[in-house]
Amino acid sequence: MQIKLSKTTTLALVLLLSACSLLPDAKDETKNWSAEKLYSEAMDELNNGGFDKSVGLFEKLESRYPFGVYAQQAQMEIAYAHYRADEQPEALAAVERFIKLHPNHPNVDYLYYLRGLINFNDKLGLFDFVSNQDPTERDPKATREAFDSFKLLIERFPDSKYTPDAIQRMKYLVSSMAQYEVHVSRYYYRRGAYVAALNRAQSVIKQFPGSPSTEDALYLMVLSYDRLGQVELHDDAERVFKINYPNSPLLTGGRIKPKSWWKFW
Repeated sequence: MQIKLSKTTTLALVLLLSACSLLPDAKDETKNWSAEKLYSEAMDELNNGGFDKSVGLFEKLESRYPFGVYAQQAQMEIAYAHYRADEQPEALAAVERFIKLHPNHPNVDYLYYLRGLINFNDKLGLFDFVSNQDPTERDPKATREAFDSFKLLIERFPDSKYTPDAIQRMKYLVSSMAQYEVHVSRYYYRRGAYVAALNRAQSVIKQFPGSPSTEDALYLMVLSYDRLGQVELHDDAERVFKINYPNSPLLTGGRIKPKSWWKFW
């Protein structure tokens, strides 16, 4: 049996369904919470490791009370919660959104700092070559982006309370990038690609002068010139190496013991 509905009845049903969809969820215990209550509960979740739940509460706060300090604070905390949850793309998106919406916010320096931290702790970053993966397949993009973020912070907010820590992290990142280049240079050398090894070693000398990896890089230049039969260049590089590192273990066939970079912080 086919039931026919009039146009009026059909319209009424559509309107009823639409109205129902706009009603707040009767099971949502937060529906009558104030901005202060939402913020307090969201912070409790965040501090106790409930990152996903805290993000949901912060988003409700921002949606229900879009104007005022609580909404702006919620936006910052959403970025931080994603960062703590190791959700890098979401964290970066939240940071960029806040900076775009509130470029003159009194705490915007914190967001620049947080952007650096997000890239600094990228789990697919620079030194995952402790695994068996070919190090030349790694892209140090996140490390350079972290460096640029910290650099932007100290340029725009030199008096920020986050600037001293950002400077220390930048120094570490410079050392990390230099060590990465040395590692790749050594990789090429072991495989007989001496020109490539030489180029990567030279990049350390030029781009990261004075870094702890300079010693390794200069010695790799000595070895590469020797393999390439560049006698004069080899002798010059060896002379410079011995002048600067007369007691280097590399001269006696040893290796420089790298610092435990993962224990840096």
